[in-house]
Amino acid sequence: MTEIRTEEVTFTADGLTLAGTLRGDGPGAVVLTGPFSGVKEQVVGRYAEELARRGFTTLAFDHRGFGASDGRRSHEDSQGKLSDLRAAVRLLDRDRVAVVGVCLGAGYAMRAAASDPRVRAVAGIAGAYNSPAWFARDPVAYRGALRSFIDAYDEFLPAVAPGNGPAAMGGDEPFAYYGTARGYADRWENRVTKGSLHALMTFDALGAAPLLTETPLLIVHGRKDDYCSPDLAEAMFAAAPGEKEIHWLDAREHIDFYDVEPIVTRAAQVTADFLHRHLRGERPTAPPVAG
Repeated sequence: MTEIRTEEVTFTADGLTLAGTLRGDGPGAVVLTGPFSGVKEQVVGRYAEELARRGFTTLAFDHRGFGASDGRRSHEDSQGKLSDLRAAVRLLDRDRVAVVGVCLGAGYAMRAAASDPRVRAVAGIAGAYNSPAWFARDPVAYRGALRSFIDAYDEFLPAVAPGNGPAAMGGDEPFAYYGTARGYADRWENRVTKGSLHALMTFDALGAAPLLTETPLLIVHGRKDDYCSPDLAEAMFAAAPGEKEIHWLDAREHIDFYDVEPIVTRAAQVTADFLHRHLRGERPTAPPVAG
């Protein structure tokens, strides 16, 4: 297998230094943003490698507050993350840049593409297309949850926990990835602020869909997903008015998209095919994978 060129880089956003990894040397460039609390050595690094092998220059980086980047530790800053993505696009300095998001990052990718005309295409893989209106179908419970997060805004809780213990990402499935050797990364921390949950519940990714008129959209999602709703993925696709594609894969669970084959290869190939069409207009460098 051909070795991919790799370079560790830093860049700034709002005066904060962010750490990233550049891979590949293709003319088409891709910025990646990933799951809640994730760092660049985990899921985004895997997809950055896959896309670099398919002919792109890729940038996987740690958002502010996470991994090797500056910022308030383990705190989800929605507007800050969008600023990080604008800075990442600027770092690549290409005419043809796409943003690809995985899990929570897919929602940020949609918002970034909607507000930054430099982004020529956008893709979400197993995406969380958060919508306050969706969460607030029970307004009393929704507002009660928001109040509880505001009241304890600066307190920390575990990102994941075994045995359905209290955690920002509750349940056995997130723990199976982040809480074991499977998703181990030196700089990943098993904690987030409770204010991070307020940020998640008030961030509107779905509302970006009508603004993607001139930005080709790809959604790759599992038919079954207990953590990132297939209904919201369908809603995101339906509300986008421009050129768009949706691909459904038969994953057993959400975290299959993180590191399970052949799901990762299939998701990466579908994404590469889409990006080659919209960033370069050329045939993909790797053969398509059925499924």
